[in-house]
Amino acid sequence: MSSLKAHSQTLYETDYLQWIETTVEKLQSQDYANVDWENLIEEIANMGRSERRSLKSNLIVILMHLLKWQFQPDKKSGSWEGSIIEHRRHVKEALNDSPSLKSYLESVFAECYAQAVKQAKAETGLSVESFPVMCPYQLPEVINDEFLPQ
Repeated sequence: MSSLKAHSQTLYETDYLQWIETTVEKLQSQDYANVDWENLIEEIANMGRSERRSLKSNLIVILMHLLKWQFQPDKKSGSWEGSIIEHRRHVKEALNDSPSLKSYLESVFAECYAQAVKQAKAETGLSVESFPVMCPYQLPEVINDEFLPQ
């Protein structure tokens, strides 16, 4: 192993920000032979996973609050609506930055709804049977700022 590669791995492990700055400098100067490719590839892959996890998390929160809004109407609160607005904004920002995430969002919609039901059950004390088995909302409604269920 070359000393440069050993230094890069050590730098990656000991000073992440400096590793990023050094890696960017090497790429900009086209010093490809000295780029820490293994860790760079891992970081890029992790970025994609992180974006997808964040998108799922935001969708689950929106769905959970929509369920609470609909199935506990007497307990509607500004904090629920504020949370819906905030998480919709996060979803829209992610979709604006990476439009390809829309197909991913569609593919995990049912899974996210199932998780939202579990969380809504825990937060409301209602039984799982209180909520529809299939999501009563369409994805465009869920991310539409004007939509709140009756």
